[in-house]
Amino acid sequence: MSRTPDASAGRRLRPALIALALAGALTAGGVLADSHAEAAENTPVVFVHGYAGSAANWSTAKSSFQSAGYSADDLFTYTYTSAQSNKTSAEGLVDYVKQVRAATGAGKVDIVNHSMGGMVTSWYLKKLGGQPYVKHVASLAGANHGSYNASSCQTNASCQEMLPGSSFLTTVNSGDETPGDTKYATWYSPCDGMISPYTSTKLNGATNHAVACERHMAFLTDSATLGAVKKFLAT
Repeated sequence: MSRTPDASAGRRLRPALIALALAGALTAGGVLADSHAEAAENTPVVFVHGYAGSAANWSTAKSSFQSAGYSADDLFTYTYTSAQSNKTSAEGLVDYVKQVRAATGAGKVDIVNHSMGGMVTSWYLKKLGGQPYVKHVASLAGANHGSYNASSCQTNASCQEMLPGSSFLTTVNSGDETPGDTKYATWYSPCDGMISPYTSTKLNGATNHAVACERHMAFLTDSATLGAVKKFLAT
């Protein structure tokens, strides 16, 4: 299950974390070290899974982020029903991001998505007013322009929307694909096997990373990819 943000717990915890970081960052001369000050204030990360996914998809990623200095209280997983319309899933993401911001006191979040989660993220950003509240978007094998493999599950609204040329994709990708001051990056591979064509992940205006050979689900656990995502979120 995804963790439901606790607003009161977040407000209690963050001052203590900041105080601890500030105390450890003081140099002998009483000057605050910038690198430690920044580490004390990681932007909360919201992970958004893909079709038939769950919070468990992000277990490796969350462990990797914690090893890099993130607190468990800065890492959140949004879950939704894969068969429903991606518009409905995006509406749920609106509420979830609001909860995360309230729990952490952060003005913005970073979003890391996978597969169909890219479509959910894009609808939230472009059609539901989410862009001002998102600092970075990292899309791993995102179905940002759909996938012909969605033809195998056309009984589901989400898969109908994922088929290239659908009204959903035409609408969400019209105009600027990377709006606002949000920073966007994607990772895609010819070995993906699920996103067809694999270049569907690329977004105009994003920093698009071609990965030599990575299977669709392996993006979720590959240390090199996760390391690149963490570096991107730090920009």
